[in-house]
This record gives sequence, C-alpha cells and structure tokens, in this order.
Amino acid sequence: MRQQGTLTDWNDDRGFGFITPVAGGPRVFVHVSAFPRGQRPATNDLVTYGVGRDQRNRLSASDVLYVVPTRSVRTATRRLRVALATATLFFALLVGLVALDQAPVLLLAPYCLFSVVGFGMYRADKIAAERGAWRTPEANLHAIALLGGWPGALVAQRVFRHKTTKQPFRTIFWGTVIANCVALAWLLFNMPARLG
Repeated sequence: MRQQGTLTDWNDDRGFGFITPVAGGPRVFVHVSAFPRGQRPATNDLVTYGVGRDQRNRLSASDVLYVVPTRSVRTATRRLRVALATATLFFALLVGLVALDQAPVLLLAPYCLFSVVGFGMYRADKIAAERGAWRTPEANLHAIALLGGWPGALVAQRVFRHKTTKQPFRTIFWGTVIANCVALAWLLFNMPARLG
C-alpha cells in the first residue's frame, strides 16, 4: 500500500534524506535511487512511496513518485540552461577573440581540457558521495576551476545537482571564476605581443 509524504530532509550531496508521512508516524529513510530518473529530489517535494525495510532494518521508501511536477524540477532545468548558456557564451567569446587575432589559438586548448576534466571530477565526486566512498577534495575542485575549468564545472554542478547550495563552497567557486577571468583579461590586454 502506497503512502503520501513530504520530503522534509534531503542531503543532495550524499543522495539521501527522509520523508515525513502526511498521515503521521515516523520519518522514512529514502535514497536517491528510489526516485524516478531525470528528476532530482528537493526538500518539500510531495511524494507517494512504498514502504519496506533496508539492510539496517530502517523504514525505507521505494518506488517514489512525485505527486505533482515540482517547482524544483523546473528551477533546476532553468538553472542548467543558464549554466550551459554561460559556458557557451564564454567559449564563443574565446573563439571570437581568436578569429579577430586578439588571442592565440592555443588558448582554447587548456580551457577545453580543464573544462572536461572539471566536469569529470564533479561527476566522480557526486558518485562517490552517493556511495559513501572517497571524495574529491574541495580544494581540487576549486583548483581546476581556477585553472580554466570553471565552464565545465559550472555545467557539471547543474547536471549532477552537486555543490549547488553548499557554502562557503559556492562563494569560493565564484571567486575562482572571477579570478580566472581577470587573469585572462590581464593576459590578453597586457601581453598580446608575447601571445602572438
């Protein structure tokens, strides 16, 4: 028999949380794998679910379904589009500078490489968080963003719903983005002869 409840506690980094039944009673543990694919859960989502016991003999939810399309899904989709647009615009700007002979072609390679590496690091860290395995140090995630991988990292944050709300991580991340862009601008405007 299915029950209805509200996701009152959710740890997106680790991929689990608790549902409070609408009818009352103890909270029910729920893992991200119990939710439908393509829709990341968020606090206050109204859901229906089956109830069983997990390996620790805790009440555990299974086959979770959203009662109504959640606002969090629409918000997440919009934020992913913004992240993709930001990364695309940045690379379009770099390509434009290269086409106008204002930047060397070789400048594109590190940004592409570090963006791919950054995307992969976020994916690996998200998987590790869900499995309770060894995590990628946050300093490494910030370092790859500072080196030029921030476009890939920005998209990965939205694709995997990872590190999107945690503070001070978010503040430091945007600091690395600004620092990288300032360094790039300084490089392009102050050393064009050497870059050519």
